[in-house]
Amino acid sequence: MIEKELLVREYRDRKKSVRDIAGKLECSENKVTYWLQKHNVKKRTISEALYTKLNPKGDPFSFTNPTSSNSWLLYGLGLGLFWGEGNKANKNSVRLGNTDPDLIRVFLVFLDSVYKINHSRLRFGLQIFSDCSPDTARAYWCRKLSIKPSQFQKVVITQSRKKGTYRTKNQHGVLTIYFSNTKLRDTIVSAIERLRTEI
Repeated sequence: MIEKELLVREYRDRKKSVRDIAGKLECSENKVTYWLQKHNVKKRTISEALYTKLNPKGDPFSFTNPTSSNSWLLYGLGLGLFWGEGNKANKNSVRLGNTDPDLIRVFLVFLDSVYKINHSRLRFGLQIFSDCSPDTARAYWCRKLSIKPSQFQKVVITQSRKKGTYRTKNQHGVLTIYFSNTKLRDTIVSAIERLRTEI
């Protein structure tokens, strides 16, 4: 017999896998699964198990409930920015792209203040026109947002055509924030959906 208290502690609280627990107890995985079911300890779904495997130290973010008028303002602004500018079609990450460094900075402050994100998980994509130097554009965004060149993915270059208003606004390219975390993406989208239905 495997005690329920042990399974709850190891499987549910410490997020250990059935294989890990079986190895620790020197028994079969089938035995661990049997006692999980017997003690009504709900098993993780495949997606939950994969998420736990990819995030062994727990969520790379933690929600901080707004308490002041300023924090509520930032919360609403951040949700609004993702609603308007974010890539909601992607199910696995929080993505938002824009040419305005101030808008990008506000969204980063939102992620940092409200969700306490792990900054080492942030990545940035950059799309520029071919008459702009990738190094110059990357240096511009690094300076504006205080981020590291190592956080950038490969720069996407679009062939330049006739110069126009959009090209003028887009002289340093479109910067996209990437924070790969399905749970955070779903949390933000759910908050937007609640907001949408309440208005």
